[in-house]
Amino acid sequence: MCVVAFAWRSHPRWRLLLAGNRDEFHARPTAALARWPDTGVIAGRDLRSGGTWVGLDARGRVAVVTNVRDGLARPHDGPSRGALPTTFLDGAMDPAATTAELLATADAYAPFNLMLADTGACWHLGNHPRQRQALAAGVHGISNGRLDAPWPKTRHLADALQAWVDAGDDHLQPLWDALADERPAADAELPDTGVGLELERRLSPVFIRGETYGTRASTIIAVDHDGRGFIHERRFGPDGVFEGETVLRNTGA
Repeated sequence: MCVVAFAWRSHPRWRLLLAGNRDEFHARPTAALARWPDTGVIAGRDLRSGGTWVGLDARGRVAVVTNVRDGLARPHDGPSRGALPTTFLDGAMDPAATTAELLATADAYAPFNLMLADTGACWHLGNHPRQRQALAAGVHGISNGRLDAPWPKTRHLADALQAWVDAGDDHLQPLWDALADERPAADAELPDTGVGLELERRLSPVFIRGETYGTRASTIIAVDHDGRGFIHERRFGPDGVFEGETVLRNTGA
């Protein structure tokens, strides 16, 4: 997932509200959102590595990972970043303990940002730069840079989520609209991540439409203060063609 915004303990109904897009090559095999029969995790699944990019469990715990862009992608023979969310969602440890344990081996993974949340806390772990912290209540955003970096796509999605929280409305359409935003950023606002100006332009919208690479899924997760909630996934194929959607609820704490 390449851009995500989440509101932590800042909405009267939802303890956590997350909205994000996963950008990936369309040829990479992926299973749609489902309950995993082996673990009970509710998530989509990367069929190449077996992990996920964002998921929810029965207790209302949430995990999401993004990659960090620092030049063109290089070959990596370490563990998959998709294992990071499942380490938490499959386990019994809280976000603080999980991030502390993962910190010891964080350098074995390609660059990542990881957010974990349960009933009591929301934590961020990154390895490029290396950082671990508990997050304060409020709206946060992550794309392919550091936490809350003011990239245009991150800022646009986080601002839309903040406006939704401020409006106090449970209707999700403004968030879906924000996730579908294809406006490119102005050149002066683009980050310099070492991939060249043309690629920075193509990767700058919240929603990326492309023949071989683009937004594969848009996801909204909402969890209330009792741990009950839902995960809603909309899927897209080459050139942004809509391919279906799934909504699943969890049982709560």
